[in-house]
Amino acid sequence: MADVKKVVLAYSGGLDTSVILKWLQDTYNCEVVTFTADLGQGEEVEPARAKAQAMGVKEIYIDDLREEFVRDFVFPMFRANTVYEGEYLLGTSIARPLIAKRLIEIANATGADAISHGATGKGNDQVRFELGAYALKPGVKVIAPWREWDLLSREKLMDYAAKHEIPIERHGKKKSPYSMDANLLHISYEGGVLEDTWTEHEEDMWRWTKSPEAAPNVPTYLELTYRNGDIVAIDGVEMTPATVLATLNKIGGENGIGRLDIVENRYVGMKSRGCYETPGGTIMLRAHRAIESITLDREVAHLKDELMPKYASLIYNGYWWSPERLMLQRMIDASQANVNGVVRLKLYKGNVIVTGRKSDDSLFDANIATFEDDAGAYNQADAGGFIKLNALRMRIAANKERKLV
Repeated sequence: MADVKKVVLAYSGGLDTSVILKWLQDTYNCEVVTFTADLGQGEEVEPARAKAQAMGVKEIYIDDLREEFVRDFVFPMFRANTVYEGEYLLGTSIARPLIAKRLIEIANATGADAISHGATGKGNDQVRFELGAYALKPGVKVIAPWREWDLLSREKLMDYAAKHEIPIERHGKKKSPYSMDANLLHISYEGGVLEDTWTEHEEDMWRWTKSPEAAPNVPTYLELTYRNGDIVAIDGVEMTPATVLATLNKIGGENGIGRLDIVENRYVGMKSRGCYETPGGTIMLRAHRAIESITLDREVAHLKDELMPKYASLIYNGYWWSPERLMLQRMIDASQANVNGVVRLKLYKGNVIVTGRKSDDSLFDANIATFEDDAGAYNQADAGGFIKLNALRMRIAANKERKLV
């Protein structure tokens, strides 16, 4: 084993990371620093402190990162209208660069020479954590136990925990059959019946959202205020970024919004089925496109749409800290200077319907767009020359009797 004196572990206090903590202590004979992030996952994180102390950990970090997560990661991503493979709003992907950043910050603060995580060798998270870590601290050592040990099943992990007297909570209620990951943007579900792509997901799986059938029979109206491309108020009430997202999650979930069942292409090469609940993000995406529709120049909007799939792939594949993502972000953020105003939405049984948008920076001119008399604001005769010029190459080809295909 490499000479490791101190390692910072991304630690939840659950079975996997509790076993990893002990395994690091025994295998590397090193001091372990634990880091637990509160990203709005909806579960109490403070119990991780007592668990870590019981295992001899002296340096314990438990950080509330909710505001930083939404302000510096979620909001910038939504300024780009980011969607991966046409559907996925990247709820898991966007949390990983922040965790990697904080792992490195703690390693620097404590003098650690390594970091460790609980991601498996089959998934995307190992890539996201490690690409972020290497970008921020090139010489750091990364220990990924799932790529080293032989504890490759839950039964082996439980046996290891029992052998080493690692305290593992056992709840009286039935354990969920799903592998779940949650933060303030979403909750994901994998495994169980979802490993059969033909089997419908179970209704009692969902935790944040009502089914559209069970949602209220009357719509909910919202007004979202934008400033420089970010939501700053809901129904006229100014809110912090994390409060905005938490509020939209609650309202969207009540109205059956944000459920998704997809098969995505993982970075490591396999296809994987997952279900996601992203109520607030679904609302944000629809509303942001609505405010951009009246405030962005046509070609700027089209260029953003062309670049978005690349931006989404960079996030999905762990390149948040890459120079190309940072370059794209600067360009996207520059486009948001005039993305200001208010969007009115109607939420109804799983649907997000735009019913109005207004802005002092709007490029919409009713005098030009009207179907009534425009008093000469637009000369319709101008369109003839434009059409003929754009048809010229096709007219030349037709005169030569060229086949179109």
